Amino acid sequence: MKWEGRQGSDNVEDRRGMSKGKMAIGGGIGTIVIIIIVLLLGGDPSSLLNNSGSSSSTTEQYVPSAEEEQLAKFVGVVLGDLETVWGNIFEQSGKTYRKPTLVLFTDQVQSACGYASAASGPFYCPGDEKVYIDLSFCNDLKTKLGAYGDFAVAYVIAHEVGHHVQNLLGILDQVNTERSRTSETKANELSVRLELQADFLAGMWAHYEEKLDYLETGDIEEAMTAAAAVGDDVLQKKYQGRVYPDSFTHGTAAQRKEWFRKGYSSGDFDQGDTFNADI
Repeated sequence: MKWEGRQGSDNVEDRRGMSKGKMAIGGGIGTIVIIIIVLLLGGDPSSLLNNSGSSSSTTEQYVPSAEEEQLAKFVGVVLGDLETVWGNIFEQSGKTYRKPTLVLFTDQVQSACGYASAASGPFYCPGDEKVYIDLSFCNDLKTKLGAYGDFAVAYVIAHEVGHHVQNLLGILDQVNTERSRTSETKANELSVRLELQADFLAGMWAHYEEKLDYLETGDIEEAMTAAAAVGDDVLQKKYQGRVYPDSFTHGTAAQRKEWFRKGYSSGDFDQGDTFNADI
């Protein structure tokens, strides 16, 4: 992705070096590990959050590495591009795009959705309209999930901002309300459709990012590799040894790749109705 030398978004909140002491997360370590892996990339972090634990804020002298600073600049540019693309799309539809804030943190963080550890992966909190990411995840994306390249990281940010778009359009609230009224199996299916639409929206952003001449050869392949790497079937097979389709919450590798591809190919929001499509 062509990003160096370009101005990043002003909507980046740097909380690196700030942490919450004594944060407690319920459940056994083995359970937490499985939940963490399955919830990577846009999952509901509520099961990893514990508001009841006592905690105290601490601020340490944090000195990021040169590599991390480059990543921080990169995600800022990606966020800026997302603001430009979604701002234009909303304006053309007679709507106003409310820009989300990207929060950089280390180890653990407090959001309007509660406290979360870095292990929960990047997430979007509709309560404060912020995307949260510990940049160490970018290394995990390569070393643990096998997704290399800067556009793999851009896909992650675009997916989370896709949830913000869903929030602004009222989709997120509608789905969460419906999920609370139905069976666990049906709720999981709705979650899958929500996540696949966020993948579609990430692809849709890439469609317009290419029109701005910011993409490079191989970028789309990097994003699709990342999308496939976090498919429920791939993660469950890798970390549990078996696949449990009824427990899927994000979609299979094939589904995630396909819906990203659809968004990228069409650039048309009307093609991304995952709730009424045969997924």
